[in-house]
Amino acid sequence: MPKVKADTAASDNRLKRKGAGAGRKQSKKAAKDPNKPKRPPSAFFVFMSEFREQFKKEHPTNKSVAVVGKAGGDRWKSLSDAEKAPFIARAEKKKEEYEKSISAYNKKLEGKHSEEEESDKSKSEVNDEEEDEEDEEDDE
Repeated sequence: MPKVKADTAASDNRLKRKGAGAGRKQSKKAAKDPNKPKRPPSAFFVFMSEFREQFKKEHPTNKSVAVVGKAGGDRWKSLSDAEKAPFIARAEKKKEEYEKSISAYNKKLEGKHSEEEESDKSKSEVNDEEEDEEDEEDDE
């Protein structure tokens, strides 16, 4: 009989450890930069932003996101290439703007990194020279 109590106590301890989430590994993802430009929307998402507004006006009582998404997807599939053209053009324009802003962002980052590298190099060079001088003094 006592063996059963010990088994339940051991399993309870294991459950407590697993359930607490204390042993979870933290992800090693780099932190996202809030200043980085967001990716541009595709033609479908440009269409959906317009479609959502229209759908809300026609169906003010609808609260379901899934219904709106389903209706938007069906509508997008039924559009001809000529009807999709304005959305594709807007998406291309946003993509060009994004490419300009991301290149400016990357240049700005490169400038920061090169300044840091130069300053780090100069610090290490200064430290190396000081150590060399100390070594020479010790030798004499």
